[in-house]
Amino acid sequence: MPKQNIYKMSFSKVYPLYIAKAEKKGRTKSEVDEIIRWLTGYSQSELESQLEKQVDVETFFKEAPELNPLRVLIKGVICGVRVEDIEDPTMQNIRYLDKLIDELAKGKTMEKILRK
Repeated sequence: MPKQNIYKMSFSKVYPLYIAKAEKKGRTKSEVDEIIRWLTGYSQSELESQLEKQVDVETFFKEAPELNPLRVLIKGVICGVRVEDIEDPTMQNIRYLDKLIDELAKGKTMEKILRK
């Protein structure tokens, strides 16, 4: 099965899109960073290092220090597909992040987004 194009896209190209989506709705870059850190286990400096190295999306998730076990609580539809039904782990993690950013843009509190 061929890899999705998103896998080979540089995470540093996707990242500003997440920030733009959040800021358009009055949210902040720091909230986007907090969500990414919560999901992946990266520290802020590790996140910035990955962005500087321009790793692809697949590598970004593969090298994540510790994917949050609470991510399985993320439910719902993104791009017409239920995130909980996605079988490929990398694609599921990508869609988890998409869903979290959507929740941020829709005005959910950080506490709810981070499943606290």
